[in-house]
Amino acid sequence: MFLKELISQSWQALMRNRLRSLLTMLGIVWGLASVVILLAYGQGLGGSVLHAFLNMGNNVIVMWPGQTSLQAGGQRAGRPVHYEYEDVEAIREEVPIVRAVSPEIDRDFGFKRGTRVVSLNVRGVELPYGQMRKLDLEDGRYFNEGDFTENRRVVILGFNANKRIFQGAPSVGQSVGIGGMDFEVIGVLRNKIQDSMYQGPDNEDGFIPFALFRDLVDVRDPAMIIIQPAAPELEKKALAAVREVVARRHHFDPKDEKATPVWDTIEDRAMLNGFSVGLQVVLGLIGAVTLGVGGVGVMNIMLVSVTERTREIGLRKALGATHKNILTQFFVEGAFLTAFSGGIGLAITTAFVALLAQLPAPEGFDTPRIVPASAVVAILSLSLAGIVAGLYPARKAALLPPVEALRQE
Repeated sequence: MFLKELISQSWQALMRNRLRSLLTMLGIVWGLASVVILLAYGQGLGGSVLHAFLNMGNNVIVMWPGQTSLQAGGQRAGRPVHYEYEDVEAIREEVPIVRAVSPEIDRDFGFKRGTRVVSLNVRGVELPYGQMRKLDLEDGRYFNEGDFTENRRVVILGFNANKRIFQGAPSVGQSVGIGGMDFEVIGVLRNKIQDSMYQGPDNEDGFIPFALFRDLVDVRDPAMIIIQPAAPELEKKALAAVREVVARRHHFDPKDEKATPVWDTIEDRAMLNGFSVGLQVVLGLIGAVTLGVGGVGVMNIMLVSVTERTREIGLRKALGATHKNILTQFFVEGAFLTAFSGGIGLAITTAFVALLAQLPAPEGFDTPRIVPASAVVAILSLSLAGIVAGLYPARKAALLPPVEALRQE
């Protein structure tokens, strides 16, 4: 019963000073909205950057043949390294901490469909390549074991490559000429947002079984080797083991990194995660400054509000109110006002972010996503500022003798 009466009195006190209460609420709503929206944008931007990068591959390392820079086994430095297909087989057999490995080679070919010829880059790959490089399909299927064992002439087209060749017509199951041979289109990649790449974006390419390159061009060995460690934390160990195998086969020092230059996407992912965290911190600091401005406004209004009610406090004490009663009332007023304002601010912010999510976003950018922790921290911070700013002068006034408090103007 006491709590119900206390809430009723607090509500009446807030309604007596509607303009002041409204200004306090605006300060809380503004501070909350600024932090939550800034961090929502940061979350969306950081997520889109990371997503576009990770679309290149699933924890993969790309290895190219380079040139030796150290003397080893009587061999001179400066000797070019040429990968062989047997290197891939040796890695599969000798490095168990490598989950998947695939050779890769690419060339430009003319794709003939009817009288039209479109020039595209074609990549020769093996079965594990699809999951390593995230070749997700929109239509059709990926390669299977039979495509390789039976040497089937099949091709998977990138999203844009498919549009260039078939111009919107159905393609899966259709035949297309590549290098003078007929290939069946078995799949089309889903449109891939890709900021990181080598040899061009996957959207623009065609993919065929590696062995078929021997029928198209006089090449049997890979131009690069793609490996995937069994776990991201085994990246360094797996790369060192692979280099040991390749170095032994080609007679160079396994510590000679220039002999096998690599693109380590696992290492880059850690750097991008750091960028995402840094972006959130910067936006969080900007939001915190705005939150601080809102908090100062709330504190000033609460200080003025309580100071002006010193005579009211004196009258309550004269009528028998205790020190605890007075502080409890002002605590409830501050908590009610900040919680109510925080709820309104969160509702407005959620609706605003949801509205933004409906608008067309630039390709590759994720829509803003609210970070629940930021909303909680903002509400708690502003609530604390408002409650403390109300309790401090209320405590000072409550400690005054009733006569002194009643004399205050």
